[in-house]
Amino acid sequence: MTASPIAIPAFNDNYIWAFHQQDQCVVVDPGDAEPVERYLRENGLSLSALLITHHHPDHVGGVAALTKHRDIPVYGPAKESIPAMSHPLHEGDTITPAGTDLAFTIMEVPGHTLGHIAFINDSHGWLFSGDTLFAGGCGRLFEGTAAQMFHSLERLAALPEATLVFCAHEYTQANLTFAAAVTPNDSAVQTRLQAVTELRKKGKITLPSTLAEEKATNPFLRSDNEEVKASCQRHEPGCGESDIQCFAALRRWKDNA
Repeated sequence: MTASPIAIPAFNDNYIWAFHQQDQCVVVDPGDAEPVERYLRENGLSLSALLITHHHPDHVGGVAALTKHRDIPVYGPAKESIPAMSHPLHEGDTITPAGTDLAFTIMEVPGHTLGHIAFINDSHGWLFSGDTLFAGGCGRLFEGTAAQMFHSLERLAALPEATLVFCAHEYTQANLTFAAAVTPNDSAVQTRLQAVTELRKKGKITLPSTLAEEKATNPFLRSDNEEVKASCQRHEPGCGESDIQCFAALRRWKDNA
C-alpha cells in the first residue's frame, strides 16, 4: 500500500514531501537533511530515492548529506546542475523511483528556473510542482520569462482537475490575500482565503490543493478572466490586452506587493 505524501517542514516555510511503500521512502526536494533523517528514524523508514524539481539551495541543500552514506538514485532536471544527480530527466521521461511501483511522468516547466521539472503520477493524481505552481500563486521569474512561466502553468492546468498539487512552500495565505486584491468581488477567492486563514490560525498545513481549486481562485491561472484583466489594467495602465501580457503584469504586481 502506498502512503499519501507527507509534508516534512523545513526552514521557515518549505515543505519536503515524502511518500513510501512498506519501509521504502522517496523524498522530494530535500533542502535540509536533518528533518528528513528525523522523519525516517521516527517512522522506521529507509530512504530509497530523491526527486528534485530544480537547483535552488532550499530544494537541494540536503542532497549531499542524504547520499553521503547511501547508494540511492537522485532524479532531477537534466538541464540543471543537481548535486549527486544519477538520473537526469527530460520532458516526457517516465520513471519508477527506487523502492516503489509508482510511475511518474516528467514535465519541463521553465519559468522559475530554466530547467525546472514537475513530477506527475497519474494513478494517484499527484503533482509535485516545486516552485512553479503554488497554492494560490506561482513562482517568481528568477531565470525564465513571463511567457515561459505562462505556458508552463497552462500545461499544468490542463491536467485533470482532481490532481493534487504538492508544492514546496506554505505561501497559500499570502497568495490568496493577493488574489483577493486582484479580484475583490470574487466569492470563491474570499471563501478559500477565509478557510486557509482559519487553517493557519490553527498552525495547520494548507496543502495539497487541487487543480480545480487553482483554476477557480489562482489569478496566475486566470489571466484570461475579464475581471483579472481589468484589475491589471487599473494597476498598470497600458500593460497590454493579451493573456501573457496580463500574466506578466500580475507577476510584477505580486513581486512588488
